[in-house]
Amino acid sequence: MLFRISIITIALSLSACSSWVYRIDIPQGNYLEQKSIDKIQIGMTKEQVKFVLGSPVVIDSFDQNTWNYIYRFKSGRSEKLNMQKNFTITFEDDKLVSASGDFKLSENFNVPFNAPTDKMKKN
Repeated sequence: MLFRISIITIALSLSACSSWVYRIDIPQGNYLEQKSIDKIQIGMTKEQVKFVLGSPVVIDSFDQNTWNYIYRFKSGRSEKLNMQKNFTITFEDDKLVSASGDFKLSENFNVPFNAPTDKMKKN
């Protein structure tokens, strides 16, 4: 009887340490895609940026004109899959003036939002 109990105890102890135990993935923050980043342009209002990217995770308490979008992913399977992405947006007078972080800005980013296009100029 003692032999059976010791075998069961050892088996349960070893199974708790094994790698086949299911661990969940933990996503946190704002998941941003490049196609959303491509839509933002200088001159957009805070509301327009919020419509495109969603609400930021962090707005600086002392500087309401700086928004931080942060995304962290911790994989339950492999540390190689872990990642973190940061994207910071700055406003002046309720207008977007700069953006930086782990995403590439589009070619149109520096074209002021609502600027007349060539098609509009011809009319």
